[in-house]
Amino acid sequence: MDYYKRKSEEVLTELNASREGLTTEEVTSRREQYGLNEIAQKDRRSILSLFIESFKDPMVIVLLIVAIIQILIGEQLESLIIFTVLILNSILSVVQTKKAEDSLESLRKMASPNAKVLRNGSTQSIEAKNITVGDIVILEAGDNIPADGRLIEAESLQVQEGSLTGESVSSEKRTNELTEDTPLADRINMVYSGTLVTYGRGNFVVTSIGESTEMGKVAQLIQGASHKQTPLQRKLEHFSKKLGWAILLLSILIFAIQAGRIFLGNAEDITVPLLDAFMFAVAVAVAAIPEALQSIVTIVLSVGTNKMAKQHAIIRQLPAVETLGSTSVICTDKTGTLTQNKMTVVDAYIPNGESNLFSGDPDKWTESEQILMQVATLTNDSTLSENGESSGDPTEVALIAYSNKQNLPYDTVRKTYQRLAELPFDSSRKRMSTVHDIDGEKRLLVKGGPDVIFSLCSKIKMNGEVVYLTEELQKELVEQNEYFSDQAMRVLAFAYKPIDKEDIDVEDENDLIFVGLLAMIDPPRQEVYHAVEDATAAGIKTIMITGDHKTTARAIARDLNISSEGDLALTGQELDALSDNELMENLEKITVYARVTPENKIRIVKAWQDKNQITAMTGDGVNDAPALKQADIGIAMGSGTDVAKDASAMILTDDNFVSIVKAVSVGRTIYSNIKKAIAYLFSGNLGAVIAILFALIMNWISPFTALQLLFINLVNDSLPAIALGLEPKEPNVMNEKPRDTDETIFSGQTLQTVIFRGSLIGLAVIISQFIGLLNYTPEISVAMAFTTLILARTLQVFPARSITQTSVEAGFFKNKFVLLAFVVCSGLYGLTLLPGVRGVFSIPDTFGFMQWAIAAGLALSTTFIMELRKKVLPFK
Repeated sequence: MDYYKRKSEEVLTELNASREGLTTEEVTSRREQYGLNEIAQKDRRSILSLFIESFKDPMVIVLLIVAIIQILIGEQLESLIIFTVLILNSILSVVQTKKAEDSLESLRKMASPNAKVLRNGSTQSIEAKNITVGDIVILEAGDNIPADGRLIEAESLQVQEGSLTGESVSSEKRTNELTEDTPLADRINMVYSGTLVTYGRGNFVVTSIGESTEMGKVAQLIQGASHKQTPLQRKLEHFSKKLGWAILLLSILIFAIQAGRIFLGNAEDITVPLLDAFMFAVAVAVAAIPEALQSIVTIVLSVGTNKMAKQHAIIRQLPAVETLGSTSVICTDKTGTLTQNKMTVVDAYIPNGESNLFSGDPDKWTESEQILMQVATLTNDSTLSENGESSGDPTEVALIAYSNKQNLPYDTVRKTYQRLAELPFDSSRKRMSTVHDIDGEKRLLVKGGPDVIFSLCSKIKMNGEVVYLTEELQKELVEQNEYFSDQAMRVLAFAYKPIDKEDIDVEDENDLIFVGLLAMIDPPRQEVYHAVEDATAAGIKTIMITGDHKTTARAIARDLNISSEGDLALTGQELDALSDNELMENLEKITVYARVTPENKIRIVKAWQDKNQITAMTGDGVNDAPALKQADIGIAMGSGTDVAKDASAMILTDDNFVSIVKAVSVGRTIYSNIKKAIAYLFSGNLGAVIAILFALIMNWISPFTALQLLFINLVNDSLPAIALGLEPKEPNVMNEKPRDTDETIFSGQTLQTVIFRGSLIGLAVIISQFIGLLNYTPEISVAMAFTTLILARTLQVFPARSITQTSVEAGFFKNKFVLLAFVVCSGLYGLTLLPGVRGVFSIPDTFGFMQWAIAAGLALSTTFIMELRKKVLPFK
């Protein structure tokens, strides 16, 4: 219902309510009709169901089957490792999901304060959940508003509605009805659940409770916002399905060929050979599946969260690290994120254009400058402590901060000129007046909106003299005010007059002497200019979505180069008037959205997602929570509400846009490192599979035993891949465009790299086995193939550090984790050569230095060729 369009008496009549409040009988009846004033809690999934759900991934299922088979045939060690990795991943997934579900609970708590109501003709204090439609709620400064309602009385009432509207300044409230359709942020005669009374008093009749309130609608939007998989999650899931089937078919093929040869061999006992063949096929499956991949991705993402924490970005959901790296659109709030969230005086005007305004030396100020600053600091109730903490209205704080900046301490002025009387600020008068004894003369000082002050002035201070305010001079004042306003500045006007009494009333606020204007703005953070440039260079489009007015938002956007010539700025109402097709046609031209609602924000995010753009959304209020959850990555402000934080994937501790761009850089580096780890893993696995298939086709002895394959998998699939995940940022990472959302994990250079390196490793193993068969024994050939594969995969960690740079160019000692991984893997391989151990790994005593040198030389040659290609024939 559009209660804001109706008179308060009409609303009371329609709701069957009265100014004296409801009776006990009416409350009981309405509670049965409307229920309690609370937000229903969505049923949560149990921890067990979440745990079971995490095992539905295709690759996880394949690994579980392999692990179970290994247990049945007596190979418990590898099975134990697989189970441990899978369980740890599942626990992490459950913890993340449970944290994400806390957003609605935070909203419920936020919407449940106590309240004072009129019932049976007297004031009562009750729990907010017991409020019902038609109740008369009494408001005072500091009260949380417990329900939505139409104001009946409002005495200088101001309400902080930033949690719903996104606007940082308190909204002035009045009781008169509005005649036109008005966005929520401008409905001055309505109050809303979850907001805060900052000044004045009043009362209202409750029009909506529980889920029917604006807060309740936000809760429903949070529940309705769809859960988004990250690009990497989607790609790994898609790839896992294909890989699982391919490995299954490969293992069946290998077992079938070996079984066929066993049956054709006319052996008397085929049980042991068949069991060995089956075990080998399982080992091939384990060797081909990089079961460490899930844990490696988790570890790399976890390390990324620590890096981002140092950049003031706290990651709540690990996959968000990778998502940041593929972000192509950032929908950002203005206040506090792009700006300093601190009103600052940036310009002043004194009639006749007196020069050297506020030079910083009060002794050199003109009389007009002195009077202007006196009025600004004395008609002012704000305070500013020595450590910078302020209290009071932000615009008033800006005035005393400006006085301090000009070397005129505001508290000195106040001590010198004590306040004798006052008329407090009133939203209907739009001004504040005080009386002081200044240099032996009582003066009435007035501060307020320019239009109001202009109308109350009959004289003007010019060049040290007081002259009459002519129409021509007033026109100049209006033009100056419009000039400031066009630059999105908030303007206050200042005036005074001599007065011979201390008892003042509204009628004394006339025949004033105009003295000047002060213009202020919430200025952009200086570092944001460069951050926006970096985002643009990285192919990331920045969109401003704010609860502020369009003029102010557009001015800031232009100043920061977020908006350029030809770009559009829309209000929430203008956005509502667009059809979905019209929005999609103009989407890329719209860089500023002002006075938006929660529904508007979700619509904007969905529109960009429909264009296959990975979208990040910032916010701090309850009104931002649905869009934060809907976005590919929701970014909450550290100073924001718990609801916003719980609905987000990342929290900015410094509320700074710059931190988002830095986090994107870290995210891109992490994704690049994950792909390096993937390329490393699959290159080594491909090399092993090539060597096995070639030996199978040539009817050679199998190049590896099952235990050797499992050992190689254990040694080479973890530490080196993790070390690659910790690789430092490569040059120009922020000069690349965002990745295509349809890009697979093996697209472009990654697939070429895997095929090239895998083929090279496979060829080296084949040559090593051939030399062993030709010059030595089949047993020696297996030992040589094993040595070549494990050393080639270990050495591959160096060229795997970059697709374009050699290890020397990347800084050989820059990633100490790679060096550590090489030493550990080499050491583990060395253990297999020890007496008493080599027999377990099928390495004959006759396998000596010469055979090792040949195998090691072939492994080293693969590394040399991998590095050489980067310079001679780089991947495209």
